[in-house]
Amino acid sequence: MTRFLLRRMGQALIVAWGAISLVFVIVRVVPGDPAALILGPDASPAQIASVRADFGLDRPLAQQYATHLGEVVRGDFGDSWRLGGSAMANTLDRYPATLALAVLALVLTLAVGFPLGMACARRAGGVLDTCVSALSLVGQALPSFWVGIVLILLFARGLNWLPSTAGSGPASAVLPAVTLAVPFVGWLARLVRNGALEEGGREYVRTARAKGTGEGVLQYVHVGRNIAVPVVTVLGLLLGNFVANAVIVEVVFSWPGIGSLMVDAITNRDYAVVEAAIVTITVTYIVLNLLVDALYFALDPRLTPENA
Repeated sequence: MTRFLLRRMGQALIVAWGAISLVFVIVRVVPGDPAALILGPDASPAQIASVRADFGLDRPLAQQYATHLGEVVRGDFGDSWRLGGSAMANTLDRYPATLALAVLALVLTLAVGFPLGMACARRAGGVLDTCVSALSLVGQALPSFWVGIVLILLFARGLNWLPSTAGSGPASAVLPAVTLAVPFVGWLARLVRNGALEEGGREYVRTARAKGTGEGVLQYVHVGRNIAVPVVTVLGLLLGNFVANAVIVEVVFSWPGIGSLMVDAITNRDYAVVEAAIVTITVTYIVLNLLVDALYFALDPRLTPENA
């Protein structure tokens, strides 16, 4: 197992290097000069050239890349010209807000999707099963920013039940978390439903039913345990997906996380903050994948590094 995890960590390092390299190139080919933004429209060409030299932007791209990789290895992504201080420090200050929003969205997805999937499995082909199947496709097709705007108009502006922006206490997290969860509740329900139907035809289920085991215990204890591996896999990936999708949702709801920070940094050509934010999201994905890999063996003793 140690060898298996070390191999996955090696693959994760390659992914991280690819993400850092890609972000480095993209943020520098996007039109706009950060030196001009720093100094304003009245700056002279000489002043702009001086600021570009201070930031190392006047050097060849290959030289900038080599220097940047050396700094990243030391954990240094540079300083934010707009916010001041370390770019990574500014990003990590916002990270807890994004992570809290992602975790709440994950809890909502699991709390609604899992029992809904189990109910669909017990009444396969029924009205509930058909409706969930149709709504899951609709939910995945709806863009997050549109869902967020509709929720604001309905529950914040129309009914005045919930706040539409951050800063109003725990209730302000409800609408953005629901916005993140909507596309994936039906998806998780379909996954659970299909897994429960597959397990429902196995011998151990028929034996337990013949012994008089109640349907609730049968579904949520026996069947639920055996579909835990694919569900945990999905939940781990969903948490990373929620962190990434929060970029749009945080802007809609003015949520103070790394998503809104990154959009603001892109607008202002704050290269260091953009790179730090994207690398933070990438590392989150990588760590969650490694945790999911480790949980495989705890949830299903039949799995080994060779057949995982």
